[in-house]
Amino acid sequence: MSTRTEMPTQYNLIAKMIHWLSAIVVIAMFAVGLWMVDLSYYSEWYRTAPHWHKSIGILFAALTLFRLIWKAVTLSPKVEGKTYEIMLAKLVHTLMYWVIFILLASGYLISTEDGRSIDVFDWFSVPGAGALFEGQADIAGEVHFYAAWILIIMASVHALAAIKHHIIDKDNTLRKMIGVKK
Repeated sequence: MSTRTEMPTQYNLIAKMIHWLSAIVVIAMFAVGLWMVDLSYYSEWYRTAPHWHKSIGILFAALTLFRLIWKAVTLSPKVEGKTYEIMLAKLVHTLMYWVIFILLASGYLISTEDGRSIDVFDWFSVPGAGALFEGQADIAGEVHFYAAWILIIMASVHALAAIKHHIIDKDNTLRKMIGVKK
């Protein structure tokens, strides 16, 4: 780990691992979420898919909290690009964290409206809040659906921007996250 006076040229290994694991989780959870809402009651996945989705969602919430703490206590390399690109990158990253928070909170509200806890792979349970407002599961379900789409669109734009920086601008934006030096 670098000292507070040295500016790193690469993201540290933990930041990279969290970034790529988060990307995999977001894409997989989006795909599974779309798939599982069409499962019939008689499907063998009817109970298993939501259980895994909720369990991974809770673990992803913990990972995201850890990620924010890690980001606060470690140095990151400078964001490259034109002034407006740097401002836009910082804004989009902040918005993605907010959308993730909205997605996680709405998922929790859907799952716990009936007061039951969320069992995380039978390792531990997260207590349920119960119904906090009328139509909680339906409203939270709508929010969850649109937040998921917003997040996947933002993540796609994020990936396209990194590719643009790599191919067109030929800077180190993508290299800093994959660990390859120029």
